[in-house]
Amino acid sequence: MRHWIGTSGFQYPEWKGAFYPEKMPPSQMLGFYSEHFASTEVNYTFRRIPAEKTILAWSAATPPDFRFAFKAPQRVTHFAKLRDCGELMQVFHTATTPAGEKLGPVLFQLPPTFKKDADILSTFLGEIPRGMRAAFEFRHESWFDESIFEILRAANAALCVAESEDLLTPSVATADFGYLRLRREDYTTANLKKWAGWIEKQAPHWPEAFIYFKHEERAVGPKFAQQMATLLTD
Repeated sequence: MRHWIGTSGFQYPEWKGAFYPEKMPPSQMLGFYSEHFASTEVNYTFRRIPAEKTILAWSAATPPDFRFAFKAPQRVTHFAKLRDCGELMQVFHTATTPAGEKLGPVLFQLPPTFKKDADILSTFLGEIPRGMRAAFEFRHESWFDESIFEILRAANAALCVAESEDLLTPSVATADFGYLRLRREDYTTANLKKWAGWIEKQAPHWPEAFIYFKHEERAVGPKFAQQMATLLTD
């Protein structure tokens, strides 16, 4: 299994002195970040569809063996709630494809108030552009149901296994890749070893797994990501 490990986002001034050099300008952060991690989850795309020059600049700032996961637009996940989004998803897919081989999955993070609707999910999955890998982060417990997992499996879409202080997603594999968002700020070495063990057990299902830690002001996310990378390569 190939592990793509990093954090959600990378351009944080709060990390200066803790992860980034104290005087590093924002324009140099991605290059520095990519010397330490193989992937990042781009939150920028949640609020706006990126211009081609932006994608190309990000790609140029990173080594060939790097992957970008993109968060789907809020217009899809929060405003339309997956309804009638085929055209917008095609626009989004076209905007992100300049990343080329560095293009990772798209994360669809649904709002906590959005309850299970199997029909809407199934229809939406049929509208996803060919070649787009999708991961779904459900934040209402009603979605954690075998019927939903089967819909995801049929489309080779990943259940995003997410852990926060408020919610823990069932650890279920539904696609031929894994997607994890580990959002706590208090992980111990024992916690991370437990997650690493579970990830390694998915090797028969997952040729690759994308694993992202939370952005927070104390810069513990990069530390957790580095620990996880060490655990999964030992």
